[in-house]
Amino acid sequence: MSSPIAPAIIAPEEKLVFVSSCKLPMPWATFELHAFYDEVSGKEHLALSLGEVGDGQPVLGRVHSECLTGDALFSQRCDCGAQLEAALKKIAKEGRGVLFYLRQEGRGIGLLNKIRAYHLQDQGADTVEANERLGFPADMRRYTIVLPMLAHLKITSLRLMTNNPRKVKALEDSGITVAERIALIANHNPFNIGYLGTKARKLGHLLPGMGKVEEAPEKTPLDAHDNE
Repeated sequence: MSSPIAPAIIAPEEKLVFVSSCKLPMPWATFELHAFYDEVSGKEHLALSLGEVGDGQPVLGRVHSECLTGDALFSQRCDCGAQLEAALKKIAKEGRGVLFYLRQEGRGIGLLNKIRAYHLQDQGADTVEANERLGFPADMRRYTIVLPMLAHLKITSLRLMTNNPRKVKALEDSGITVAERIALIANHNPFNIGYLGTKARKLGHLLPGMGKVEEAPEKTPLDAHDNE
């Protein structure tokens, strides 16, 4: 797929092309929406910024992987949609920040395979086991996608909203300064307790009280997507 867009801003292993920006009024503030085309995957990625983010000071930020079921369909099998809304609210309250929306559904396996993973989870598999039974690694996402986006916005340091230490390490290994990690706990409910427990036990997420085996009953519905 070719794209009639301006020259790419290139970071190691990534080729993202900036497309355009526009104002995006949201319930909490009017953000600036920046669109990028990913020449590696052929997908589009977005950045939502608010205020002056290119002044060299650490920026309150969130790197959010797409979750159609949670972000748009209000699924209670995960905490993704609630985290997305909470992050945008925090940025709006501060009056300055950025949210990167990366098209990496289901930890990179895609929407259709995510639904297949749901089916396996309904039969008792957890979120990691389901991906692996379909022949995928537990996590296929590329956090380096954000490098050209950060460069475009002139952001060099983040105060990162995440519960995932691996995400912090991935960004720091890519040369991005993470000045602070800010917990983002949202929407713990009876439908996602097993999913959250799996994230804590198998993926190392910092979710207080969620790492115990007894808190992840086999028949609790789980979500294939791990947005963190």
